[in-house]
Amino acid sequence: MELNYLSIWDYIIFGIVLGISAAIGIYFRFTGGKQKTIQEYLVADRQMSAIPVAFSLMASFISAITILGVSSEVYNYGTQFLLINFAYVLGTPIVCYVYLPVFYKLRIYSVYEYLERRFGKTTRLIASAAFLLQMILYMGIVLYAPSIALSAVTGLSKIGAILSVGIVCTFYSTIGGMKAVLFTDVFQSFLMLAAVICVIIQGIYEFGGVSEIWKIAEKGQRIDFWEFSTDPTHRHTFFTQIIGGTFMYLGLYAVNQAQVQRLVSTRDLRTARLSLWYSLPILMILSFSTGLAGLVIFAKYKDCDPIFEKRIQSPDQVLLRLIPLPPPHSPMLYRKNVKTYHLSTVTSIICRGFLQTPPWCYRTIHCRHFEWFTIHLLFCH
Repeated sequence: MELNYLSIWDYIIFGIVLGISAAIGIYFRFTGGKQKTIQEYLVADRQMSAIPVAFSLMASFISAITILGVSSEVYNYGTQFLLINFAYVLGTPIVCYVYLPVFYKLRIYSVYEYLERRFGKTTRLIASAAFLLQMILYMGIVLYAPSIALSAVTGLSKIGAILSVGIVCTFYSTIGGMKAVLFTDVFQSFLMLAAVICVIIQGIYEFGGVSEIWKIAEKGQRIDFWEFSTDPTHRHTFFTQIIGGTFMYLGLYAVNQAQVQRLVSTRDLRTARLSLWYSLPILMILSFSTGLAGLVIFAKYKDCDPIFEKRIQSPDQVLLRLIPLPPPHSPMLYRKNVKTYHLSTVTSIICRGFLQTPPWCYRTIHCRHFEWFTIHLLFCH
């Protein structure tokens, strides 16, 4: 399989992106309250506005696995998967008006506090242990899977990619607390959108417009939104995407510690609800854009499947395979951002790790102890 090696400019841009993320952490370490209280460190003093939280909610939901996976899904199987976006529309008001008021009324830091108050310490400890195990395993996948894909296509060192992203994530999360996490998520959100748009622009440049890409996809039977089959063995249907997608959304936005922690960092319940409503169109724009990128890939490779021709080894590499095509230099942004997509996801896991402990613990331990815990969490993992 031929490789498209990164140039010195690729590494420079990658370094700049990581450097900006680290600088945001340093800024919030030495400004404001300087992360001296648990409330500031874990929930940004509960003073955040809706816009940064909205972008952060989206960024923690999307990782490099999502970007590579959705584009590959559309390339291989069509657009049926994208119906899941309408499940997000159904799930958002449920989170806003059913779940959020409960957490705000209790003024809790963690969803596991609710479990302890409702069902006792044993339930909290069991749920926390299960969740920590899940997140530790998930962190490994989030870091390792995109590194494999990039390494296979570009020759980038897997170990170097994992360590660079992991160390930077740990650094700014540790010293900057929730404020740093939120604002790096905003920065990374714009990178995500810009990178996917670069691929779409590349396709428009080559094929002469979205309409031409759409026609090619229609001829290749990749445009399919209305599959109403009740066969449970069917890959995706209207029912699986709407019903299953709604429950998935509730699991991720209503009771997942990463999202709840962001939502309770806002000034009040109204602001938290606004942040959820603002995040919805942002999430849908990125999702549909990633799907369109999958159609661009299909238009390019409809007659020369790179997997069949042994130019790549697995479907998740197909988007990266598109990178070297003209116009020159614009795909460079995408190539770098595949590695930065999961910065926000990893930091979400790190922040969640703080909150699996009982409330008496994190309300009495000094913030510096949390910093050391974060460092150990990364390197023990």
